[in-house]
Amino acid sequence: MRSRAARSAAVLSAALLAVAACGGGSRTDSGTRVIAGFYPMAWLSEQVGGAAVSVDTLAGPGAEPHDLELTPRQIAALSEADLVVYVKGLQPAVDQAVSKHAEDHGLDAASLVRTLPPPDTGGRHDEEREGSEHERTSFDPHLWLDPSRMATVATALGERLAEVDPDHAADYRAGAETTAARLTALDREFQAGLKGCRRRTMITAHAAFGYLADRYGLEQVPVAGVDPAAEPSPRRLAELTRTIRETGAGTVFTETLVSPKVAQALAREAGVRTAVLDPVEGLAEGSRDDYVSLMRKNLQTLRTALDCA
Repeated sequence: MRSRAARSAAVLSAALLAVAACGGGSRTDSGTRVIAGFYPMAWLSEQVGGAAVSVDTLAGPGAEPHDLELTPRQIAALSEADLVVYVKGLQPAVDQAVSKHAEDHGLDAASLVRTLPPPDTGGRHDEEREGSEHERTSFDPHLWLDPSRMATVATALGERLAEVDPDHAADYRAGAETTAARLTALDREFQAGLKGCRRRTMITAHAAFGYLADRYGLEQVPVAGVDPAAEPSPRRLAELTRTIRETGAGTVFTETLVSPKVAQALAREAGVRTAVLDPVEGLAEGSRDDYVSLMRKNLQTLRTALDCA
């Protein structure tokens, strides 16, 4: 009887053959094939690549990307793509698949910018999640919530696409320049909008907003760690309640793709309101928003919650 590893290898081989038979990886049929780990990298690839690229996203609308499990067909597609754009440390399954099947054509956005240390989530109080792959990451992967860092990634992505597809190099560089300019303008909006706020502490559902806080002089206090599915301990929740009262934070922020129940319970205990602050990890089903519009909604939410002038 064959081992599980042998069966998995056979399934993957069949999937690779199927993708190859469909012409996967051919730029002549569908443009340069880019696979993005999750929505922000897909949006960036579409903006920079324009009509010359075909972009697929591993985590689809409505899916929470952190704990994504890849199918054999998705792994095969990674192997056949011209470029894989991802953020190392966010999706362990994607990291593993890229290292095995797409290392020579992967672009890790985290390697292009200055990263921040892992977020502080109250020490060892989340014992039930201790040892998870997310909590062991050596840096905070949520870099896309700083538009200035996204602008840096856009420029590097344009250069990488130009290497992959020299015939459209000028188009890619022009797309990268335009996209970086849009992101720089968005950064200026955040700088102006969050300059004069009476409150500076954000109580967030999970530790997704460290880069935003670092860029605009705020303090993030997360309920959960890098993984939004983490369940905080009663001791952690008690600490958070004290923090809310000590800092005068008036809002606990919930999210769009994960259950708000823990954040809502914390808000009730502390006697404060809730509001949605989107980590922009993916689009909700049927959403007509994009990265820029979601970030602008976040800015307005923060201005209200932090009592900004």
